[in-house]
Amino acid sequence: MPWAQVYDPFSNTLVSTLMATLPILVLFYTLAVKRLPGYRASIITVAAAVLLSVAGYRMPVSKAVLAAVFGAMNGLFPIGWLIVAAVFLFNITVRTGQFEVIKRSISGVASDRRLQVLLIAFCFSSLLEAPAGFGAPVAIAAAMLVGLGFNPVHAAGLALLANTAPVAYAAIGIPVITAGKITGLSISGISQMTARQLPLLGLITPLWLVWTMAGWRGTLEVLPAVLVTGTSFAVVLGLTANYLGPELPAMAASLAALASLVVFLKVWKPRRLWTFSGLNVSGVTETASASGVSTRDIVKAWSPFVILVIIISIWGIPAVKNTLDQVSIVFPIPGLHNLVIKGSPVADQPTPYAAVFTFNWLSSAGTATFLAAFITMALLRVTPAQGAAIFSDTIRQLAASLLTIAMMLAFAYIANYSGLSTTLGIAATVTGGFFPFFSPLLGWLGVFLTGSDTSSNALFGKLQQVTAEQLGIDPVLTVASNASGGVTGKMISPQSLAVGAAAVGLTGRESDLFRFTIKHSVLMAIILGILTYLQANVLSWMIP
Repeated sequence: MPWAQVYDPFSNTLVSTLMATLPILVLFYTLAVKRLPGYRASIITVAAAVLLSVAGYRMPVSKAVLAAVFGAMNGLFPIGWLIVAAVFLFNITVRTGQFEVIKRSISGVASDRRLQVLLIAFCFSSLLEAPAGFGAPVAIAAAMLVGLGFNPVHAAGLALLANTAPVAYAAIGIPVITAGKITGLSISGISQMTARQLPLLGLITPLWLVWTMAGWRGTLEVLPAVLVTGTSFAVVLGLTANYLGPELPAMAASLAALASLVVFLKVWKPRRLWTFSGLNVSGVTETASASGVSTRDIVKAWSPFVILVIIISIWGIPAVKNTLDQVSIVFPIPGLHNLVIKGSPVADQPTPYAAVFTFNWLSSAGTATFLAAFITMALLRVTPAQGAAIFSDTIRQLAASLLTIAMMLAFAYIANYSGLSTTLGIAATVTGGFFPFFSPLLGWLGVFLTGSDTSSNALFGKLQQVTAEQLGIDPVLTVASNASGGVTGKMISPQSLAVGAAAVGLTGRESDLFRFTIKHSVLMAIILGILTYLQANVLSWMIP
């Protein structure tokens, strides 16, 4: 029997909004105050969301449970599938000793920890984000930093902080493309508008990373490298997104930043070497001595990640993806599919809410990553028995994180199907002329809830468009701001926290990462809110 969503279940906008925030407050409290392990915090949050959806929103119990199951399924596939594949690939490089070579090759370019963060957490992570996303860049970058000797909390926290600017164009531009499809607005227009916001983050994130790690004095000493990295990324991202569409900006910008930094470091070194114990005046000598590996060994060690980028890039080509999708298993969720009815303002008329699970096992980025892992096994002469042992260890390493991810997607889907997330979205629209400021914050909330900029755009994209039109604001601005603001919520999403924690052996300490990233996340979102407000009222010439 169909059930219609109600967005003001307590017949009072303020009360309904406050009640809708309860599960989120429970999540904040359990993670940040009680500092419970991520899987326990997420289970408690799901229970609170189910209780609120049934008792407050009067959602049938069966539909609330099915929404949670549907969300958990999407958490395990494709997200969990990809994370297992990415960490499995990384573990292969560790067990075969190749990661030691990678560490030495990075030291050959830069022994300085500040420069290693720029190379790995920002440039290399962005390169992985371009074709895939969904947690793999954070997992691999964080694990690499730990392997280089970084404190696990700092390694994961810095990897999460760096995973911002390219996110809106991740997975071959899927978040921006989704925003266009959901709203019916020009995809190229949304891409261009997003490109007039995110380059700011691309420019300042390298500076932010180094400052977070080394303070102002340490940052000023590598400022030339910071500026080269941020400027090359921001300029190429803006130009590519403006003139070539949403598919290539992240890939082109990350390659430009990586190449520019490596070339620059051939001719420039910081005067002093920064390590975790302080500054060392013998930095140049240490850098030179750390590079004693042959070019052949370096190529072999990096080959798993080169193979990964190539295969995932091929997987992302629309023609290839469409072909691989032909063998997908697609089925509706009985008792939920089209049995929840969305209403105004998220839909112009009563609209059934689809609940269809797509098991695109072949076209999934996780499958592409597994293929890269199998090729790597052959290249590094890892036997099937050794590979099975590494895979078994990987599953044990990620078990708690996979449960956390499944539970957080369960929460997100309950919030979506009950109408809870829409209540929160509508609350933001009462800000009137200040809505452009809150528009990125809505995207921030969406990514916090769902863990995905794509999902956030699907969740709030139409609401951003309708509200902007009602307020006389160009909807391209607010829809793009949803994508831009969403990237700042990625670092505090419980899914991302679980991925980062698992990658560095901190499963159960997601609250430590949350406390590390929350202040950066909020401040970045506010910066984008100010920029969007100015673009709506002062810098309107920036809107395409």
